Amino acid sequence: MMKFLFMLIFMIPLCFYFNMYWMVQMILLLMMFMFMNLVVNIENYCNLSYFYSCDILSYGLILLSIWICILMIMASENLYKQKYYLNFFLFNLIFLLIMLYLTFSVMNLFMFYMFFEASLIPTLMLIIGWGYQPERIQAGMYLLFYTLFVSLPLLLGIFYIFNEMNYIMIYFLKFFNFEVYLLYFSMIMAFLVKMPMYFVHLWLPKAHVEAPVSGSMILAGIMLKLGGYGLIRVMILLQELGLKYNIVWISISLVGGFYISLKCFCQVDIKSLIAYSSVAHMSMVIGGIMTMNYWGFLGSYILMIGHGLCSSGMFCLANINYERLHSRSLYINKGMMNFMPSMSLWWFLIMSSNMAAPPSLNLMGEISLINSLLSWSWLSMLMLMLISFFSAGYSLYLYSYVQHGKYYSGIYSFYTGLSREYLLLMLHWFPLNILVMKIDYVMIWF
Repeated sequence: MMKFLFMLIFMIPLCFYFNMYWMVQMILLLMMFMFMNLVVNIENYCNLSYFYSCDILSYGLILLSIWICILMIMASENLYKQKYYLNFFLFNLIFLLIMLYLTFSVMNLFMFYMFFEASLIPTLMLIIGWGYQPERIQAGMYLLFYTLFVSLPLLLGIFYIFNEMNYIMIYFLKFFNFEVYLLYFSMIMAFLVKMPMYFVHLWLPKAHVEAPVSGSMILAGIMLKLGGYGLIRVMILLQELGLKYNIVWISISLVGGFYISLKCFCQVDIKSLIAYSSVAHMSMVIGGIMTMNYWGFLGSYILMIGHGLCSSGMFCLANINYERLHSRSLYINKGMMNFMPSMSLWWFLIMSSNMAAPPSLNLMGEISLINSLLSWSWLSMLMLMLISFFSAGYSLYLYSYVQHGKYYSGIYSFYTGLSREYLLLMLHWFPLNILVMKIDYVMIWF
């Protein structure tokens, strides 16, 4: 695991060379294929080096991080054309990838906390440095304060565990079980805000709307998954209290997921709609993890990876329209089928994945999560039906609104899709629907 870290660190000087934009992407691609060839033990930690290691959960999320970073470079070609602080953008991206890689691969709980928080800094830089509107500073503050406010209790919780157990290796947590109420809340809240759970989700739509396309891609693709990853890791430690109190989080998530789905129908900003749909999907993931059963963990892991690819692809589509029309309003983004008939297919494919149509990973994840939540309580069926139905509803609403209808007469210049954009969307959609072939690797990992 150390060799990949060094590979990333030695890529930093490359960012400051002249004309190295695509070279960085190619090297990341090489790293991606090297990482894919790792042999991962399904039951246990493997590829140990000092305090980095990787089990199947980390492996999938690190692969997703590298992949999304490759696609972020491809999606941000506008920065390359305008030479808009290009070197700093690449440096920021590599630094962010290093932080994510370390977050998913460290075994020490304190180091995990440190990198978990450090990944916030480059994201903030992306939003404030390359965002579009002046409100981006307020959005950055929202992101920062929501996340930092609840992460101090997490740090104190980690210190408490170290004080009690004298070690904080994630692997050894499974031998202990704490029944301390304050510890339970302090360990869980940081991850629930990061997910984000309904009630503490307000930073997310704001951050998405103000972020550039690369910022939205990494936020939707990876940042939300940090919360899920952390929850899966610490839930082992808090099993008894989890059995008593997880009903609270599951109820909030399911009702909140339904409410957010309705809220999606009220959005007029494409990016805002996609951001709210992320909250609805992640509410299912929170529910699955909180049931603390096998199906729930499997489903949440698959849906996290599926949602990472799908949501990122949707933000790319929104950005492709934004680059042409300079607006994200649904009133102006209409009748796109007339201008870009080929792009219409990609809108359809990625939207269908978003509503969990086969053969996407989202479908597999949602089936698994529905199994898990129904085995926990059959009453959750009502909310699950509504969330599933409305998720199809707002996906269709967005697709039909953007593609059909009479186009806005104020459009005075237009160009159709570029091969780079089609490749970008292909690279989102392909793994999202082809990974289903290898679902057995995911379904037997515990």
